[in-house]
Amino acid sequence: MTLLDALAASPTFFILASLVLGLVVGSFLNVVIYRVPVMLEREWREQCSQLGQEPAGSEPTAPPPAPAPRFNLIVPRSSCPRCKAPITALQNIPVISYLLLRGRCASCGAPISARYPLIEALTGVLSALVAWKFGYGAAALAALLLTWFLIALTFIDVDTQLLPDSLTLPLVWLGLGTSAFLATNPGASLPVPLYDSVVGAMAGYLSLWSVYQLFKLLTGKEGMGYGDFKLLGAIGAFLGWRMLLPTVLGAAAVGAVVGTVIVSLKGRGRGVPIAFGPFLSASGWIMLMWGRELLAGYLGLFGLHA
Repeated sequence: MTLLDALAASPTFFILASLVLGLVVGSFLNVVIYRVPVMLEREWREQCSQLGQEPAGSEPTAPPPAPAPRFNLIVPRSSCPRCKAPITALQNIPVISYLLLRGRCASCGAPISARYPLIEALTGVLSALVAWKFGYGAAALAALLLTWFLIALTFIDVDTQLLPDSLTLPLVWLGLGTSAFLATNPGASLPVPLYDSVVGAMAGYLSLWSVYQLFKLLTGKEGMGYGDFKLLGAIGAFLGWRMLLPTVLGAAAVGAVVGTVIVSLKGRGRGVPIAFGPFLSASGWIMLMWGRELLAGYLGLFGLHA
């Protein structure tokens, strides 16, 4: 029996395997969350530098800057921010290495943020829940990919209030591809029919874009970023247009509560922006897992059917 046969034959084994895979992916997501914004900043600085170069044929006023060292999701190797000691493979085991090291660098003893193992654990638990919900198959793989992207986008938005195109746009195409190439299962939330996916992507983007334009027209301020439009478009591409309104309502409700708490506890002014992407991501993931049941239960209160 091959590994794939074992995963298909045993739901418990598939859930445990997804848990372990999620822990490993969570370790990589920590790299993505930290490095993608840095990569974007470097790209912007390089573009600004190029715009400031002298016209062709003119005498250079300063020597060209030395090329920056390579920096991407693979290079350079992960290291301690304080002493720059490389992190070995044994020190990079998700969650376990943090516990064994007691949350400190093995070389200099500097404290390691607890957020790293928390993201690893969160990714592992959510991956196991996806495996439990969808069972073995291509739909579970698509749901796992959506889950991992949403986790990365959530923490990047929390840190920088950015939702990078390098993540949101591929997520839109993954959602459309899921509906285009996977057989639709009427009893599951994913994949949805291709028509629902295309309309969901379009409606997701245009709905928040319209709210943004209206808010800007009325107040002269920008209420959200373009990344939010693309993120909701990606969620619509995966889940279809019917899940857009519940997703937005859920995100807005939680966002309003969290925003009120932040203003009350930290004394931040109402004009201080709060990232909306995490609420969209959380609400979208809940709709992925239980959206059909929640919608059916709500409509059932009025004698209607989903």
